[in-house]
Amino acid sequence: MAKEKPQSGSANLLLAVSLLTAFAGVTALASAFIAGFVLELLQSRDALVMIVTDAGIKSDSVSVEQGLSAATLALKAVRDLGWALAVGCLGVGVAVFIRSRRQNAS
Repeated sequence: MAKEKPQSGSANLLLAVSLLTAFAGVTALASAFIAGFVLELLQSRDALVMIVTDAGIKSDSVSVEQGLSAATLALKAVRDLGWALAVGCLGVGVAVFIRSRRQNAS
């Protein structure tokens, strides 16, 4: 018996799911790294005084102040990664749903 070649749609769907899974893994690792960075920074013993102002957080330690600015940017990056992953998952979910409906219709 000859092997049947996978249909183009199935191959594309498999590629999309594989890429999304890889992207989800990278996103999870990046999120864990960024969360660890932020937690480590917030538990720093270098700063004795921090003041929250309209312009941001001011500290008696320049390195902690710069680190908190970096932590803010890191948390924004995690948020953006989460949204990108959610949109990708939604797209693959819609594709799988449409594919299953087409197979049921035929």
